[in-house]
Amino acid sequence: MNETATIILDGKKYELPVIIGTEGEKAIDIRKLRQETGYITYDPGFGSTGSCKSAITFMDGEKGILRYRGIPIEQLAENSTFVETAYLLMNGELPNRTELNQIRVQLNDYSVVHEDMQDFFKSYPRASHPMGILSAMVNTLRSFYPELTNTEESINKTFLRLVSKVRTMAAMSYKISRGHKVVYPRQDYTYCANFLNMMFDSPVRSYEVDEELVKALNIFWILHADHEQNCSTATVRVVGSGQVNLYAAISAGISALWGPLHGGANQAVIAMLEEIKNNGGDLSNAVKKAKDKNDPFRLMGFGHRVYKTYDPRAKIMKKMCDIVLSKLTKSDPLLDIARKLEEVALKDPYFIDHHLYPNVDFYSGIVLRAMGIPTNMFTVMFAIGRLPGWISQWKESLDDPDWKISRPRQVYIGKNRTDYAPIGKR
Repeated sequence: MNETATIILDGKKYELPVIIGTEGEKAIDIRKLRQETGYITYDPGFGSTGSCKSAITFMDGEKGILRYRGIPIEQLAENSTFVETAYLLMNGELPNRTELNQIRVQLNDYSVVHEDMQDFFKSYPRASHPMGILSAMVNTLRSFYPELTNTEESINKTFLRLVSKVRTMAAMSYKISRGHKVVYPRQDYTYCANFLNMMFDSPVRSYEVDEELVKALNIFWILHADHEQNCSTATVRVVGSGQVNLYAAISAGISALWGPLHGGANQAVIAMLEEIKNNGGDLSNAVKKAKDKNDPFRLMGFGHRVYKTYDPRAKIMKKMCDIVLSKLTKSDPLLDIARKLEEVALKDPYFIDHHLYPNVDFYSGIVLRAMGIPTNMFTVMFAIGRLPGWISQWKESLDDPDWKISRPRQVYIGKNRTDYAPIGKR
């Protein structure tokens, strides 16, 4: 017999179906609640609301678990590449050698951006934020590739096109913003090596690809490839539910990611470290302010909305952070402050009791800075990594037999009926 939940409203009993996921998660199916009872549920932020069934990502915030298509994130970070992980998210299985070689060729083939798009990039004011430019340019891709249909072949082609071209457009926007010559992708470089070369190669100084940094970038993008129904992913699904084209849905996801509470968190970490540095580098004062509930100051990069224990991605990124900093042997006062702050927070009972562990944003901000990525590009880096997840979630929602256009309800708290008053009587 299927499990049900019983609720009593206005003295009447109702039986609601219970849905059980493969990892034992339980959800009360309230799809017919309003129809049968006249009631709706109220859940600001949707923290207790499941918007869909998904087979892509599983996470358990209490146990610190994250898996893509069932594979632990630790195993993917250790053994996989970003391209292989992207294929896994999109197709449900890891690629075999033939499939992996095929998509590598296709990613190279799709990596070049139409020359006319450079004019769009050059038209933006130099002070424009890269995320605003990226969101607009992804939407513009629809005009250059209008043939997108909802067939499997067309979606796969668009998936590879986006994953390849967004990387190129990100590097291109950086070069143009600095007034430098655009560097084109090279066929003999891997996905991550190509990005670093497009960012840092120049006519006066050739960029030497460092495999440790390539590994670090692979891991960074793998860790950010998907994260269940977060703000930007939910946005992609909601916008996509209106049956807009994929480019428009991804553009909306990029805009949602832009916010400082979501994708901008790693950028906020650097801003916080700079604030501490400008205040004399006094960590004790910063920690004291962070503990004061009446003080608006917050330690960015600590704690997580879902994880109530150590963020599993943070453990991996911390290890990579130590390797990168040791490799580069850079002298940077912000990185010194970050290491000291991490040491304090991991030992302080207040942070331990409140589950305020360093999260992935804390370490990724440090790694990106050490690699030479400009701070205003941090969220763009996040967006490149999250692309496979967004596209996979969009495709899954498209294939969902329970698909409906998203249309949340509300609890109205405004005025009761008020008759219109002619202007002379107001």
